[in-house]
Amino acid sequence: MRKMVITIDGPAGSGKSTIGKALADKLQYLYLDTGALYRALAYKALKIGVDENDPQQLTDLCEKTKVTLENIDGKIFVFVDHEDVGNEIRSEEVGLKASKISASPIVRTKLLAIQREAGGNGGLVAEGRDMGSVVFPNADYKFFLDADIRERTRRRHDELLLKHGIADRSAIMKDMQQRDLQDSQREVAPLKVPPNAIIIDTTYLSVSQVLEKMLNHIRV
Repeated sequence: MRKMVITIDGPAGSGKSTIGKALADKLQYLYLDTGALYRALAYKALKIGVDENDPQQLTDLCEKTKVTLENIDGKIFVFVDHEDVGNEIRSEEVGLKASKISASPIVRTKLLAIQREAGGNGGLVAEGRDMGSVVFPNADYKFFLDADIRERTRRRHDELLLKHGIADRSAIMKDMQQRDLQDSQREVAPLKVPPNAIIIDTTYLSVSQVLEKMLNHIRV
């Protein structure tokens, strides 16, 4: 049976990562967190002091940075200049920078080919903000997850508390609102519901309930 490409789009905190991993595990597919690619490049941009408003600096960043995906024991890892940056790219600072540089056509062009190559043989669950609209417009199934901003803030707050033992809820909401605005209003590949996507509001749903809804659609 031909393996499918399934996309999951939506704003930060809507459950894309958790659901994407669960769905990939259930289907025994690879899971691709495309946001990690932008975060990886943003991590390098912060490290060397790149101004996201300077096209030449972004061009230099893309030309001089090697971003790769590696399949290690059935999981995809992101490397920047041969460094596994999985633990370094999850801060709010990196996330906000990633949202800013992702508005650049230079950056999106660099990472588009990497993403599409990952789905070349199917068997992929790809989550992000333009998976079904731009990267995989012919995906077998497209989902768009959303949730109330307060619930998305609570989820991110709890996640950061678990990881670091401290988190500022009001600051998280402010950053999330700013990212929503940046992602939805950027000129290149803005966050939007892809054509023919199945929309699921995850505000009051558990992970298992969302997963069940998705599997019911996929099995049709």
